[in-house]
Amino acid sequence: MLQQDIRVRFAPSPTGPFHIGGARSALFNWLLAKRYNGKFIMRIEDTDLERSTKESEENIKEALQWLGITWDEGTDVGGPYGPYRQTERLDTYRIYTEQLLNEGKAYYCYCSEAELDEERQLQSEKGETPHYGGKCLHLTPEEKADLVAQGRKPTVRFHVQENKQIIFKDMVRDTVTFDSNGVGDFVIVKSDGIPVYNYAVVIDDALMKITHVIRGEEHLSNTPRQIVLYEALGLTPPTFGHISLILGSDRTKMSKRHGATSVEKYRNLGYLPEAIVNFLALLGWSPGGEKEFFSLEELIEEFSMERVAKNPAVFDVDKLNYISAQYIKKASPEEVTELALPHLREAGYIGEELSAENREWLTQVVALLQEYISYAAEIVNHIDLFFTENIEFENEEAAEVLRDEDVPGVIKSFCEKLQGLEVVDAPSVKALLKSITKELKLGGKKVFMPLRVVVTGKMHGPDLDKIIALIGREKVLNRITSTLAKI
Repeated sequence: MLQQDIRVRFAPSPTGPFHIGGARSALFNWLLAKRYNGKFIMRIEDTDLERSTKESEENIKEALQWLGITWDEGTDVGGPYGPYRQTERLDTYRIYTEQLLNEGKAYYCYCSEAELDEERQLQSEKGETPHYGGKCLHLTPEEKADLVAQGRKPTVRFHVQENKQIIFKDMVRDTVTFDSNGVGDFVIVKSDGIPVYNYAVVIDDALMKITHVIRGEEHLSNTPRQIVLYEALGLTPPTFGHISLILGSDRTKMSKRHGATSVEKYRNLGYLPEAIVNFLALLGWSPGGEKEFFSLEELIEEFSMERVAKNPAVFDVDKLNYISAQYIKKASPEEVTELALPHLREAGYIGEELSAENREWLTQVVALLQEYISYAAEIVNHIDLFFTENIEFENEEAAEVLRDEDVPGVIKSFCEKLQGLEVVDAPSVKALLKSITKELKLGGKKVFMPLRVVVTGKMHGPDLDKIIALIGREKVLNRITSTLAKI
């Protein structure tokens, strides 16, 4: 059982689109906090000054809010341990840097990039793991003064003790051990005075009283550096949990070749946030039973780190679409229509402005097509039959349906009855079709199939009575005439 005063954080670097893997890490942290009535903190790690942008930061926040992930403390809501943006915490980092320098646990390094590259190259040629050899660790005051006179701007390196086992307990991977000799003295403050990630994150997590850190497996190699810093600063490290990588369907690291990788792209494609959350939760975490559809509330109730797997999670787009399709079916036609509008505009089916009447008609069309799509953008693959004036047969089998000897009588009867209807709506068309089967003494298939083909060009699809009602009397009659001319 985990402690009750849990404090977790999600600390993205706002340097580009919000990756789906980041969203999963945020979700797992959020679920853990909610499961134990803890706090979820949103911190912005913007020390990469060249690449960090306000636009990216806002994109991340909007994506999290869209997914239903909210935070108790952060840059925009405040909190007792702020500021929550790293570039606003530089004075705090300097205090700890001075402490490490004064205690001899860190030192100034004047090595140039060219010198460091040469050192790494030589080590690689000898078959050694590239690491900093400690050249500047024992510089004399005179040597330092000479380097400063040359205009060298030093970094600050942390001195890692040799021949030490760095051991920690991981919530996913159990006991993990690193050899300090493979870590080497590493930079904690760059020459421009900006702290590096591994340094700033330690101070921030400690001062913000973070108890648990759930993050991607790619951060596992950062952990030994962070643990030796916690020890040197006399701070208590959090409990770590490194969740598995997300792989593409070919079991290589997920990239753009596997499809969309950012949350924003899935949102723009018209996926529902509930579907994305449900899918992300199942990437590396398994519930106790066979259930696979969960609301946020149910995920909070069920989630536990004990059921998070070490093995890589495969991002299966087919599985995502299967899950998403169930949510689309249950959504209101109004909601799905709203998601579909930009895609219908882009495809040229509708203009920028819609009258109330056209909006209502379009919503009815979407309601009819909902069960055939996994996300809103797919609507353009199915909606053409409601707009086109030129019906094409989907295959030769469809065209062959219209060559049956009973077809002329069926179509003649249908056209006459359709012209005689006072109101063309689904119930009246349904009754009309039923009356034809009785009068001509034909089975339903003999009546419905040729009429479906002559109106839509397809042998299967939504309810025929609803299709005819939505297309309207005049267009249906015109289609029948032009389609039959092709036989």
